[in-house]
Amino acid sequence: MKTSPSKQTEKEMTLEEIESHIRRVPDFPSKGILFYDITTLVKNAGVFRKAVDIMAETLAGKEVTSFAAPESRGFIFASALSYKLGKGLILVRKPGKLPSDTASVSYDLEYGKDVLEIHKDAINGKSRVVIVDDLLATGGTAQSTGRLVEKLGGSVAGYLFLIELTGLKGAEALSPHPVWSLLRMPG
Repeated sequence: MKTSPSKQTEKEMTLEEIESHIRRVPDFPSKGILFYDITTLVKNAGVFRKAVDIMAETLAGKEVTSFAAPESRGFIFASALSYKLGKGLILVRKPGKLPSDTASVSYDLEYGKDVLEIHKDAINGKSRVVIVDDLLATGGTAQSTGRLVEKLGGSVAGYLFLIELTGLKGAEALSPHPVWSLLRMPG
């Protein structure tokens, strides 16, 4: 049961506003998938700022050296967090998109297979990395990004998402690392 508006906290009202700016697109990219389109959120500067501010608050007091962002929607939130918190940004790309020596990992998506790459010199033994993306579904992309971080000697400080589809149990796949999500929706 929802709290009446007068009894809601400011954060609850803000999360409701953020959620209301996410468009749902059925049967995209394939039949049976409900796509959560964040372009309708990021085009609204005030709502985007609120989402990034809450994500940054979530990391208060956490030891983090950098953010790893899987392409492409992870770039949006991780870039903003990197700027706001003064931490490094590591781009995780599809094959052939990074110009220097890379490490790679293949993984299963909710609707196919893919490969991710990261520059070998992006991570070292002192790296404490938070993996940031827009949405957590089954956890394949995030888990693979974490494997790349660890493969290069870094440690995963946690995973941060705008949206978590709780029904797909992606957070369980990322255990034992912390998983933080602003919006938790059935999925």
